[in-house]
Amino acid sequence: MPELPDVEGFRRVLSTCGRRCVTDIEVRDAGVLRGVTGRRLRKEGEGRRLGKAWRHGKWLFAPLDGGPTLVFHFGMTGSLWCCSPDEPFAVHARLVLTLDGARSLRYRDQRKLQGVQLADEAAVGRILERLGPDALAVDRTQLTDLLSARRGAVKSALMDQAVLAGLGNLLCDEILWRARVAPRTPARDLSATTYRQLHAAMGRVLRTSVRAGCVPPRRSWLTGRRDDSESLCPRCGRRLCFGRVAGRRTVWCPHCQP
Repeated sequence: MPELPDVEGFRRVLSTCGRRCVTDIEVRDAGVLRGVTGRRLRKEGEGRRLGKAWRHGKWLFAPLDGGPTLVFHFGMTGSLWCCSPDEPFAVHARLVLTLDGARSLRYRDQRKLQGVQLADEAAVGRILERLGPDALAVDRTQLTDLLSARRGAVKSALMDQAVLAGLGNLLCDEILWRARVAPRTPARDLSATTYRQLHAAMGRVLRTSVRAGCVPPRRSWLTGRRDDSESLCPRCGRRLCFGRVAGRRTVWCPHCQP
């Protein structure tokens, strides 16, 4: 499930493609297109050079020089690959951009819950208006202000993209476990010390995950234990608890996160 670290990895994929010209666009499955037809995508995209890609939360933006912006959202199963045009197509390759005839940029997605759109400056602005600040850039004061205004559970607040952009289920569980905060604790009831611990934990988890390109399933991390047949806390060795918060499967340690 792509979260901020994965999408930052996809941004790096785009960067490795360089500022090449889009010489061909092949829509292999129009089910991933959002608000644009394959014909229009080809008309407005082919012949333009890729600009510098940038990310906000789980959204990836690839400007086309002198034209609109390609906007990618990866939903539950999306990914982005840059390879040789001769490489065989992987399963679920839905959209293919050939760059200068030398590289092939491929958007893959099994479930097609989100997808790719073409956006002008105003449309990009509307996307950003719906999102909170990027989780990788938010400072401690901002995080405190954002969470202290929320009545619901702290995990629900962290996962709300309108509050904070980029965090998904795995990241939230990992951050809360490291900060020793129970996921159902009301966000506005946290102490100043706990907000500070939460911000520090979020920074550490995100920095490590961005380097890995995903939330790493290390055995010293909650992420590395949550799918064990007998899931034990990597910190205290006690049995982990499972439940649902914000409609998502949630894992926590009742001893470390009282």
